[in-house]
Amino acid sequence: MKHFRPLLALASALLAGALLAPATASAAPSCPALLNRQALRLQDEKPQNLCQYAGQVVVIVNTASFCGFTPQYKGLEALYQRYRDRGLVVLGFPSNDFGAQEPGSSKDIADFCENTFGVKFPMFTKTRVTESAGAQVDPLYVELRRRTGAAPKWNFHKYVVSRDGNAVLSFASTVEPDDAAFVREIERQLAAK
Repeated sequence: MKHFRPLLALASALLAGALLAPATASAAPSCPALLNRQALRLQDEKPQNLCQYAGQVVVIVNTASFCGFTPQYKGLEALYQRYRDRGLVVLGFPSNDFGAQEPGSSKDIADFCENTFGVKFPMFTKTRVTESAGAQVDPLYVELRRRTGAAPKWNFHKYVVSRDGNAVLSFASTVEPDDAAFVREIERQLAAK
């Protein structure tokens, strides 16, 4: 039994979390206020904490399935695949705010995105991104507008958020995902640690 006492002490410490707590706490990036919120995942409508993207460069984009800009899904997915290993994530927020160009259910939208454009980046349920007919704008978009002075004027408006969540830049719908200035900004943000 004497030989097992050190092992029992070690096991007790591990179970109590005494040995793991400091390493775990220091390894997790803090969640910036901008991401400290929940959104429902498109595929199953389960709540997701956006803090899971803390420490990454985040592109936030309002999307629609039946818009002239809808082919940008392909470019956004290519951007995500190209830079995700370096810390980029694209977050898609379908919206029916402009021209009623996103009328479908969450299942309809998810099927369209995956089957038509092979979208793998995280997508969330329909979101209000602009004020119309008294409807309340999603708090994430209220904050994006406050920080940039720019609200989406149409579908596929893009925001680039720095790793620490403090810097946010706005890009109009007409800026394609492969636009040189847009890509340069993403690369600049990815290079900042």
